[in-house]
Amino acid sequence: MPQPAMPSKMGRLFLEYWWNDDMDTSVILPFEAEGFVQSLEAFSLKEVGSERWFRQHAHIEKLNMQAILNASAVHDEFVKELLVSYGKIPVLVHEMILVQVWKQKVFPILCQLEDFNPKDTFPLYMVIHHEATIINLLETIMYHKDSCEAAGDSVLDLVDYCHRKLTLLVSKATREAATAQDQRNPKGKAVASSADLMSALQMQSAAGEFEISQKAVSVLRFITDHTESISVIKRMMCTHNMPCVLVQLIVCCPWSRCKDGEVEKYINGRWQKIPVDDHLKMTKLDGQVWISLYNLLLNEDCQRNYDFNNFNKNQLLKLRGFMTEVLIDQLPNLVELQRYLAHLTVTDPAPPKKELILEQIPEIWNHIVRQNSGKWKAIAKYQVKETFSPSESELKLLAERLYQVYNFDVMESLLPEKPKCGSCGKEAAKRCSRCQGEWYCHRECQVKHWSKHKRACQLITEVTGKIQRDLHVNI
Repeated sequence: MPQPAMPSKMGRLFLEYWWNDDMDTSVILPFEAEGFVQSLEAFSLKEVGSERWFRQHAHIEKLNMQAILNASAVHDEFVKELLVSYGKIPVLVHEMILVQVWKQKVFPILCQLEDFNPKDTFPLYMVIHHEATIINLLETIMYHKDSCEAAGDSVLDLVDYCHRKLTLLVSKATREAATAQDQRNPKGKAVASSADLMSALQMQSAAGEFEISQKAVSVLRFITDHTESISVIKRMMCTHNMPCVLVQLIVCCPWSRCKDGEVEKYINGRWQKIPVDDHLKMTKLDGQVWISLYNLLLNEDCQRNYDFNNFNKNQLLKLRGFMTEVLIDQLPNLVELQRYLAHLTVTDPAPPKKELILEQIPEIWNHIVRQNSGKWKAIAKYQVKETFSPSESELKLLAERLYQVYNFDVMESLLPEKPKCGSCGKEAAKRCSRCQGEWYCHRECQVKHWSKHKRACQLITEVTGKIQRDLHVNI
C-alpha cells in the first residue's frame, strides 16, 4: 500500500499557520509570500517608479508587514525563511541602495526641473518611502544568523550603507531635519502649489532619513553579532573605523534632546517627553550602540585588525565616563567592556600586522553610480515624462493597488501607540466612516479637517467601492 506523500515545506508552513489560527491577523499566507519572494528582482535606476517597480514595492511592503507580525508574535517566521532559502536578501540590499542613489543623484534634479509641475507627489513619496520599507524588513530578519549568512557578499555593501547612515546621525543633519519637520508642519497642513508640494516632499525625505538611520544602527548591531568574515571585520574596523563612529553616537546621542527645559527622546517615530525618573533609562537605540561596541571591541579578530593609535584609543576611553552603575545595571554584560577599557588605559596594544590578505570589496553602490554616471539629468527627464506625471486614471489605479496592500486592521496591530487625530494630533478613537483612513478625536476636528481630507477621502472611497464591486462580480 503506497505511503501518503509528505507535504512540501510550504505546505507544512501553511498547515502550521492555519492550525495556529493566525490567518485573521495576517497580511499574506505562506504560499503568497513564496510567490512574492521568488519574483523579487534587481531593477535599474531608470526603472525606479515604473509599473513593474511599484508592483514589487507592493510585494515588499506586504512581506515587511508580515515579517513584523510574525516576529512580534514569536511565530514561525516564514518570510525570513523564504528570503534565506531563495537567496533574495542581496536583492533587497541592492534595491535599498538603488533608491538611496536615486534620492541623492536624481531626486534633487527632479526638484529643480522647471517643467516638472506634478499635481500629486504621491508616486514620488512612495519611491522615497521604499528605502524605509526595506531597511525595516532587514532590521526584522537580520536578527537571525542565517539571514546574515544568506546575505553573502552584500553584507559588505550593507556595512557601507550603515556607515553612511550613522555618519548622518553623528553630523546631526537628520535630527535637525526631523525637528524642522515638526516645527514647519506639525499637524500635516495642506499645501497647494507644485512648488509647495515638492518643497514639502523634500522636507519629508530629509526627516525620513532620521528614522532610516536609526534602523541602520540596529542592522549594524546584528552584523556585529553574527559576522565571522575577515573582509567584513576589516571593513568595519579599518576602512570605516566603526568603533569611533559608535563612540560619537554615544557622546552626541542624536535621539535625545532638551526642549523648553524638558528632556525628549525619539521613540516609536516621534519625540516624547521623558519623566525625570526615566532620564537615565536606556532606550532601544542606546542598547544597540553599546552592544555593537561590546561585540567589536571584545572580539579577538576585531582586536587584531584594529589600529589602537593615540586618537582611536582616546576616543574609546571617552566611553568610561558614560559607564555608570545605572547603565551597567540595565545591561550587565557591559561590565566586561568596562574592564577592557580599564585595561586599555594602562596598555598600548600592538598595531595590526601588515599581512597580504585578499579582501572582498562592496560592489553595489559603485556599480550603480558607474553605470549611470553622467546620465542623472537624462534619467530625471525620462522619469518626469514616463513615470512621475500620471493621469488621474493611473493615479487611481496606483491608489487601488496600494489600498489592497494595506489592511487597516493589520496596520493598527503594528502601531506602537494609539492613532492620532488628523486635525489636532491628540489620541483618536474614531475614524472617517467613508474612507476608514483618517482618525479623529471629536466631530469638531473632523469638520474642521474636511477641506484638507476631502480629496483623499473621495479617492480612497472610489477605489474601495471599485474593489468591492469587482469582488462581488468575481463571486
